Amino acid sequence: MSLIASKFESILPSQTLAITAAAKKMRSEGQDITSFGAGEPDFDTPQFIKDAAIEALQEGHTKYTPATGIPELKEAIQAKLLTENGIEYDTSQISINCGAKHSCYNAILATCDPEDEVIIPAPYWTSYPEMVRLAGAEPYVVETKRENGWKITAEEFEESISGRTRMLILNSPNNPTGAVYTEDEIKALVEVAEQEDIIILSDEIYEKLTYNGKKHISTAAVNEAAKNLTITINGFSKVYSMTGWRLGYTAAPEEIAGAISKIQSHTTSNPTSFAQYGALAALHGEQSIIQDMVEEYDMRRQYMLSRFKSINNIDVVEPDGAFYFLVDTTKMGLNSMNLTEKLLSRYQVAAVPGCAFGYDMSVRFSYATSLDIIKKGLDRFEDFCRAH
Repeated sequence: MSLIASKFESILPSQTLAITAAAKKMRSEGQDITSFGAGEPDFDTPQFIKDAAIEALQEGHTKYTPATGIPELKEAIQAKLLTENGIEYDTSQISINCGAKHSCYNAILATCDPEDEVIIPAPYWTSYPEMVRLAGAEPYVVETKRENGWKITAEEFEESISGRTRMLILNSPNNPTGAVYTEDEIKALVEVAEQEDIIILSDEIYEKLTYNGKKHISTAAVNEAAKNLTITINGFSKVYSMTGWRLGYTAAPEEIAGAISKIQSHTTSNPTSFAQYGALAALHGEQSIIQDMVEEYDMRRQYMLSRFKSINNIDVVEPDGAFYFLVDTTKMGLNSMNLTEKLLSRYQVAAVPGCAFGYDMSVRFSYATSLDIIKKGLDRFEDFCRAH
């Protein structure tokens, strides 16, 4: 008899964390590894945010807070969503969670029953299908097309709906493709969702990391129908380089927000108390740091794009957001695990296999790393591609 629940038999470990761990182990053994694996900014958390958390510690903010977060932070998020995203929520509709990953899982758990289907456009962030399975529901993966910029169309969405469809997961800007949905594209998806009464989980964690003049559009902002169907997910990890602080948040219709609150009260309780004061400082502080970060990412993005375009046996779609390239390796004829294992063992380059994102003939490169590392790593990758 197995000692673990049967639902865990189909759950896969995170490939992104696995490749990062393998690269770190090789580096600790003295190997010169260039890593494109982590979905984590290489910038330090801004000092004023760290200072706010230190001050909170010194002032004794080390006790339990309300399960869904301190009122001051919820009010700051409420104001941010209204002024920056054009969405009006009551603070009772906002829950601060232990990272945006936790926010996504809470949202799925609050809304999906066993045998419900959740439509997930591929390429997708690696944890979405596993979260759906953990909640007892079933992922229904829809393969998007490179010629459509790796974005699900309203027609593809409509064709994928069954009597069991409960939710669509929409991630814009997207990990791993960098795709950014336009307002018209979101409206078309919302129109389909409204007809079938399907919830949209809108993961907007990369919202401020956009390029080429592209603008992030919040799903819940496009019209009232969208707001009534959408759970907005966001957080502090990517934009403020606060990955280890583990702070995300949901904003949702009242009924769903109440269910998320119940889940959190019986599982994690509140997010770390003094970290919340750091997040409060982040929202109230100088925002020019974000633009500086975006400009640095854009420089790296443009450099990597020029390098990838010069390699004959790969293809890329220019990313308009986040900090990733999904490199299509179909012409090389190697599946992604085989490719990434050879790339790491023979060329000391760590990247994430596309099978983790539902598109096997690809590999993800993060540009959340220094330009020196990018140049060295792409030299090695180009040598690898020439050899194959």
